Amino acid sequence: MKVLLGAAALCAFAALGAHAETSVKILRPESNSPGLKQFWTDVIAEYEAANPEVDVEIEYFASEAYKTKLPTMLQSDARPDLIYSWAGLTLADQAEAGLVQDISGALDKEYLDSFSPSALAAFSKDSAIYGLPMEARVVVFFANQSLTDKAGVDLAAIKTWDDFLAAVGKLKEAGITPLVAGGKDKWPLHFYYSYLALREGGPEGIAAAMEDGGDGFRSAPFISAGERFKQLIDMDPFQPGVLSTAQEQSNTMFADNKAAFMLMGDWAYSQTIGVEQGKLLDGSLRIMPFPSLGEGKGDPAATLGGVNGFAVTTGAPPEAIDFLKFAINAEHQREGARRALYVPVMQGAGDAIEVPFTKEVNAMLEAAPSHQIFLDQFLGASVGGTINDISSDLVSGDVTPEDAAERIQEAWDFR
Repeated sequence: MKVLLGAAALCAFAALGAHAETSVKILRPESNSPGLKQFWTDVIAEYEAANPEVDVEIEYFASEAYKTKLPTMLQSDARPDLIYSWAGLTLADQAEAGLVQDISGALDKEYLDSFSPSALAAFSKDSAIYGLPMEARVVVFFANQSLTDKAGVDLAAIKTWDDFLAAVGKLKEAGITPLVAGGKDKWPLHFYYSYLALREGGPEGIAAAMEDGGDGFRSAPFISAGERFKQLIDMDPFQPGVLSTAQEQSNTMFADNKAAFMLMGDWAYSQTIGVEQGKLLDGSLRIMPFPSLGEGKGDPAATLGGVNGFAVTTGAPPEAIDFLKFAINAEHQREGARRALYVPVMQGAGDAIEVPFTKEVNAMLEAAPSHQIFLDQFLGASVGGTINDISSDLVSGDVTPEDAAERIQEAWDFR
C-alpha cells in the first residue's frame, strides 16, 4: 500500500501556506490500543496531505460517555460529521429521526461490491446506506492456559455449556478465580445472556421475538438463557466485586493472571492484553468459541459480535463522505488487518492478516453460519439498555430469569 504520511508531511504543507477550508469532525469511543490511534493518525495525515483544503479532526470519548452523550450531540450545533456506529436498530432509529443521511448516491457499484454483503447490509436499509462498515468484531472466551492446566482443565475438551460449568467447578476447587468481567459497565455481562439466547434459539429465535405476536422476548429461548446464566452465577464464578469493576479494569486483571477466563470482544487483544508488547500471558493465551448447548439448539458455530463502522450525520459536508471512503478503502483495510487492529470487512482483505490471534478470529467468523450483532445495539438503545440492566441484575440476584425476559418484552413494547 501507499506509505502513510506522518507529521512531517503536515508540516511541509503548513510551510507552503496550505489553508484548510473545510473541517471534518469524527467522533468515536476511546481506544486503549496505541496501534489503533496511530492508524487513525496515519490515515488522517495521508488524506490531509492529498487534500490540504480539508482539516480532519478526531475526538475520542470514553466508551460509556460516548453512548450517553451522543444522542444529545446529534441534536446540537456541535454535531460531528462522522460517528462510530455499532449498526443495528440504534442506527435505524437515528436514520428515522433524520440524524444520519443516505450516502448511497456518493458510492459507486464497484466500491460497494468490494464489501462483504452482510457487512454492508448492517449499514443499509432498503436502498439507503447510512454509513460504511469498517471492522468485524467477535466475542470469544479468552483463556489463560497456565491457570486452566493447574486446575486440570482441558480447554480442547470444552464443547458444551455443561463442559464449561464443569471447568468452572474445577477451577473453583483449585482456588483459581474462573471468570473476570467488568460488571460495572453492564454490557460485558450481556455477552453471556446474549450468547446463551443465540445458542438457545439461533438468529431465528431473536428475529421471531422482534415480530409482533407470540411470546416475544418472554419465549423459551430468553427464559432458558436466563436460567443457564443463573446456573453459572450460582457457582460464584466471578472475581470479588464484579459489579463494581469497570471493563478496562477487568481486562487488566485478566492480563495480570487474576482469572482463567474472560468473555470479551476480540478488541481486548490489541488493547489491555497487549499485542504491542509482543508476548501475551507468557505464551499461555488461548481463545475458544462460546460453548454449544447440545443437540436441537442453535448452531454452535454462530458468532456474536459487531459489524462496526461510521455513519454520516445529516448536514455533514461532502468531504466527510470522501474521507470516509478514503479511510475505508482496500489498502487501509489490508493495513488494519496487517496491524492486527481488526478483522476487515472488504472481500479479500483478510489475506493480509499476519498475527495468529487475528487469523483464528477471522477463521471463526468465516466458518460462522450467522453473525449476530451485539443485542444491546441490535435491538436499539432502550431495549439494549434493558438487556444490559437485566444481565447485571441476574448477577446480583435482583431478578429471576422470568422477570428478566418480561422486562425485555416491556422495553420492546414501549420502545
